[in-house]
Amino acid sequence: MSNDELAARISLARRKVVGTKQTLKALESGEAVMILLARDAEEKITAPVAALAEENGIEIHYLETMSCLGKICGIKVNAATAAIIEF
Repeated sequence: MSNDELAARISLARRKVVGTKQTLKALESGEAVMILLARDAEEKITAPVAALAEENGIEIHYLETMSCLGKICGIKVNAATAAIIEF
């Protein structure tokens, strides 16, 4: 899936959470259906999210920068992680 297709899909999502704490909560509660990670984020931030997503069989998509992830999620600040709850 290209970044443009991914951006379109994310913008149509009904519910999403942004940030590592909220993303981990969504994974732990079983609500997350897709995980988004920024490649330029620190590994100590993204690794626990990626591990839990893989463990639960949740689809993971990587974006190049934290800035790009923030913009795609509709926020004005950088983001390391995000989760789609409902499309």
